[in-house]
Amino acid sequence: MAYLDVNPMISALRSSPAQFEFTRGSLYHIPSGHRFQFDRAGHVRLDAQCSCSSLTVSEEQQATLFQAYGEWRSGYWRSIEINREFAAHFTPPSGWRRLLIDVTARLHRALIAGSQRTQASEKIVPAE
Repeated sequence: MAYLDVNPMISALRSSPAQFEFTRGSLYHIPSGHRFQFDRAGHVRLDAQCSCSSLTVSEEQQATLFQAYGEWRSGYWRSIEINREFAAHFTPPSGWRRLLIDVTARLHRALIAGSQRTQASEKIVPAE
């Protein structure tokens, strides 16, 4: 049986990690448009618009590819995900989300002010 040789992809994951991204649960190779999905056991499925997807990857190369993918994901992609998430925390919300945040903040301040007024009006009477 003929197999797809994924050695060029394994090399690219290691030498040119910026050519790949992780989107919609799969590894995406930006220049070719090929999408690779891995299951928990490390088996890979290739989705491509060309004849590349007509061949399967051998068991031996699947293991090597899965290892290279894991190294790429933890050593390269994870820091990008964390930085994107961090940046999103500082992006000002817009539209309905901004309105809900403002209303919630006003309600929170009103509840705190009411609680403080209630505590101030309660007088502690010493025990006799």
